[in-house]
Amino acid sequence: MKFARYELNGTIGYGTVSGESLNVLSGCPFGEYSETGDTVALSDVKLLAPTTPTKVLAVGLNYRSHLDGAPEPINPEIFIKTPSCINNPGGNIELPSGDDDVHAEGELVVIIKKQTRKATPEEAAANILGVTCGNDVSARTWQSNDLQWWRAKASDTFGPIGPVIATDVDYTDAQLETRINGEVVQKQTTADLIFPVTTIVSFISQAITLEPGDAIFTGTPGTTTALKAGDVVEIEIEGIGVLKNNVV
Repeated sequence: MKFARYELNGTIGYGTVSGESLNVLSGCPFGEYSETGDTVALSDVKLLAPTTPTKVLAVGLNYRSHLDGAPEPINPEIFIKTPSCINNPGGNIELPSGDDDVHAEGELVVIIKKQTRKATPEEAAANILGVTCGNDVSARTWQSNDLQWWRAKASDTFGPIGPVIATDVDYTDAQLETRINGEVVQKQTTADLIFPVTTIVSFISQAITLEPGDAIFTGTPGTTTALKAGDVVEIEIEGIGVLKNNVV
C-alpha cells in the first residue's frame, strides 16, 4: 500500500495511491482510518510531505561507500534534524546565503507507526509503518565549521520527503538512486547499510521515545554532489517512487 498526504481545494487529507488515482481516506494511517469511496486523479491534488513528524532523526556514516576512510562506527551515529526542515515533494530547496557548498544526499526514510520505546529490533519492525524517499540536504561549510549541525542539516527546506509512504517495500534491499538534472550521482542498494533499519529504530528508542509519524533518515551512500540554483534533484527508491525538488 502507498499512503499519500495531499491538499485539494484548501483541504488536507490522506489517501492511498493506485496507479494515477488517489483513494480518499477518512482519518490517517497513524490511527484509525477508512476508505470514503471517493477517488480523485493524482494530477488534481498537491502532494505534501507524507507525515508531519514530532521528531526527525538521521544516521551519519551508514554506508561503507560513504566512510571516505573513516573507521566503521560501533553504534549508529545519530543526529537530529528539525521538523521545520521538512519539505514537500515539488517544494523548492533554498540555498542559504552563508554557505555555497550545499549537497544533496539521497536516503531511505523510515516512518514510525506507533509509539516506540526501548524496543528490540523485532519489536521495532512491527512499529514501522513504511518507508519513503528523502533528501538530507547538507551545507558542508557549516557542517565542518559548526560544533553542532543545527543549520548544516536542519535549515528550512533541507528535509524533502515523499512522495508516498510505501508499506510493502523490502527496505532491506531496495535500489536507491539520486539524479541531478537527470544525471545519476548516487546508486546503491539499502542492503549495503552498515546498521539496518530495525537496528536503527531500536537503538534510537533506547533513549528517545518515537511517536507515530516520526521520520528517520537512514544514511546516504557513496559521494555527494554540490547543488546550484536551477538544479533539479530526484531521489528514486525501488517500490516507492520519485521525490523531485527544484533548487533555488
